[in-house]
Amino acid sequence: MPRLLSDATALVLAAGGSSRLGRPKQLLPLGGATLLDATLSAVRRCGFGQVVLALGGAADEVAATVDLSGVDVVRNPGFGAGCSSSIAAALPAISATSEGLVLMLGDQPEVSPAAVAAVAAVDADLAVCRYDNGLGHPFWLGRSRFGELANLHGDKAVWKLVDAAGDALVTVPVVGDVPADVDTEADYRALLARWDR
Repeated sequence: MPRLLSDATALVLAAGGSSRLGRPKQLLPLGGATLLDATLSAVRRCGFGQVVLALGGAADEVAATVDLSGVDVVRNPGFGAGCSSSIAAALPAISATSEGLVLMLGDQPEVSPAAVAAVAAVDADLAVCRYDNGLGHPFWLGRSRFGELANLHGDKAVWKLVDAAGDALVTVPVVGDVPADVDTEADYRALLARWDR
């Protein structure tokens, strides 16, 4: 029987300092709210049993601006050490009853609920989405992977875990391209153009 999202945790990473953008990307205006609001709205529609949000850069501003209802917030003071530090900071907040986590990025509001459900439903402890143009988020990491997650270091460490998984990695076909993230003003303008369509 496929895993239900109500038995899983969404871990949304939104702790970055937005150094390439030069301003907090979590707070970029989008659709009458913010970029992070749009991502969290998409996450809420999935029906997770728990949503954990990792904040770091601009955490106070984000907490004062973004609708964080129904979200367990974890602050990562060491966010400058990369995404892996946010994952490690968030792991203790994950419910003991959760079967695992779906790793999502706070600057990817266009991830589809269908992709989330598909990657979380696999009978494996590590899965990623295989889009038309490559692998991408969201990732599924079963509870048996939490020890490895806690010991990762750096910004692309989860990808190293994926690369090293070999046959243990399940790839889930998803139609369309890898959802775009927002790192630059050009990325943001492109998102705005798609969002307003």
